[in-house]
Amino acid sequence: MEFRTFDVDGPVEIIPRKIQDERGYFSEIFRASDFMKRVGDVDFVQENQSLSARAGTIRGIHFQIAPFVQAKLVRCTAGKMLDVAVDLRRGSPTFGRWVGTTLTADENNLLWIPAGFGHAFCTLEPNSVITYRVSNYYSAEHDKGVAWNDPQIGIRWPELADPGTLSAKDVAQPKLADLPPYFTVEKNKCGSL
Repeated sequence: MEFRTFDVDGPVEIIPRKIQDERGYFSEIFRASDFMKRVGDVDFVQENQSLSARAGTIRGIHFQIAPFVQAKLVRCTAGKMLDVAVDLRRGSPTFGRWVGTTLTADENNLLWIPAGFGHAFCTLEPNSVITYRVSNYYSAEHDKGVAWNDPQIGIRWPELADPGTLSAKDVAQPKLADLPPYFTVEKNKCGSL
């Protein structure tokens, strides 16, 4: 497995190795020992999956606050999508910056999104399926978000991104400037309020 980092500290793209022959391929998608060496100790407690029927579907920017803060390990199991992580840690030198990568079912690549980051994606093909393991259980009361199109964040969405696909919840999310300091960085550690 290859682990690729970004200019924003925290998110990591994981690119599995493929062993191919005339029958197809074999790929080890996740190995806890290698993963933990790169990102630290994580216990996954829930796995989620969603299908987006239309290309251009936008979901996010989502996160959960304490005591249900979540880290995510995201994978596209059908189709193709731009997957995005946004640094929401006050005090971080990269606060408000985003990173993104294209996840595809063919590549089997994954994106690690640590606690303190928001998550969003835009499907690039119809019938795209995303699965993600999370480090804490879903809690509607602690489910939060930030505006997908906040110019302060400045995500470069693909041309086919369709704001008409946003949920009512995502349309009403606040701007980054209006977000309480849910996450903070002190002495290079992420804490949550």
